[in-house]
Amino acid sequence: MTLARCTSIVVACFLSTPAVAEVAWPDFRGPTGQGIVASTDAPVTWSESENVAWKADIPGKGWSTPVVVGDEIWLTTAFEVKADEAELKRRAQGSSIGNSLALAKSLSLVAYCYDRHTGEQLAEVKLFDIDNPDPIHSLNSYASPSPVAEPGFIYCNFGCYGTACIDTKTHQVVWTKTFKIEHYVGPGSSPVLVGDNLILTCDGADKQFVVAVNKSDGEVAWKQDRPPIRATNPDMRKSYCTPLVATIGGREQVVIPGAQWVVSYDAATGDELWRVDHGSGFSLVSRPVTDGKKIFFCTGYGDNRLVCVDATGSGEVTGSHTLWASKSQVPNQPSLLLHDGKLFMVNDSGIAQCVDASTGDTLWKQRLGGSFSASPFMVGGEVYFTSREGVTTVVPANGRNEIIRRNELDARLMATPIVLGDQILIRSESHLYSIE
Repeated sequence: MTLARCTSIVVACFLSTPAVAEVAWPDFRGPTGQGIVASTDAPVTWSESENVAWKADIPGKGWSTPVVVGDEIWLTTAFEVKADEAELKRRAQGSSIGNSLALAKSLSLVAYCYDRHTGEQLAEVKLFDIDNPDPIHSLNSYASPSPVAEPGFIYCNFGCYGTACIDTKTHQVVWTKTFKIEHYVGPGSSPVLVGDNLILTCDGADKQFVVAVNKSDGEVAWKQDRPPIRATNPDMRKSYCTPLVATIGGREQVVIPGAQWVVSYDAATGDELWRVDHGSGFSLVSRPVTDGKKIFFCTGYGDNRLVCVDATGSGEVTGSHTLWASKSQVPNQPSLLLHDGKLFMVNDSGIAQCVDASTGDTLWKQRLGGSFSASPFMVGGEVYFTSREGVTTVVPANGRNEIIRRNELDARLMATPIVLGDQILIRSESHLYSIE
């Protein structure tokens, strides 16, 4: 596999942009990092023919959630030159999920910028060209990790294919960096920003580590290997979880579940604060949530459970700080949502439930229909679950077991929607919708 760093190509006019623009949506779970949105003006109903202010084409393929800086929407995508079936069969030989894999002969990894109010495409920034990439799972894309934003800059991550920083004023690439690991089924973990550092989770099948790079130049600030893993099968050592950043017990923690372990790191130094052995789960995708003292996370494939951990400990605290665990049709891909002592979730096959966060007891459970990858979000006292089939089911956040309404688009949806005041942005397989 080869990777060539490309000169930034910007195709579009440069609009006047404030030197420091407000970041309205910094990562795939919004300003709180946990899917809770303060807005009460967001539209409540929509369809292909109702409340769609604009609908913009998205070239290429990618499941990343966009980020928003000022009046600019940024997202990543991948242009694939398809490999032939014979090459896919050869590359997938020996894989236990060979029939579920897809393969590109080559890739061009790109960031696009759109005007928030009109949907006009403002810029195309080519970031990486890749020859002979590895196969990915057919449910994944080569541009699944979501970018992260701060005033003036966007950070785009494509896993082992590279990470890049873009200046939002000039639309130029500031730096690129690459950390090589074997994803097995493609990249998935999104980066997070903490202070001066961009933190990347590199949980490969071959090696597992967390690395912080300086956001100004991409140079390594700290790097920490993950704890030893019992499993010897490389497939059971990989993971794809996006870190949760939270201040708990007076410590700024970066909490990252992975195969076998959930580990908390000191945000500034990378020193390990605590770890919990959660069992034999692997390929974790769902991002954890916190109530300010406890961490709630799902343990992934193989042994999928919902676990609650007291995050105030130090060292190996499996026995002392694991408060409860529940195995009741919990998600593999969608993240959790925590509100007022209740955990809301939907698993990949469409079973939604509300769980008491203090005990793990199920308060209600029902089948929504469809399949799910996007994470739920809460607006104005209501919880939204968005299916791959384009249906958004809305339930009350007060714990009542009822469906308030369903909104449907004629689109395949994998990315988590964005809420910006009276506007909802939804990325589908081929379009970006503005619901107003």
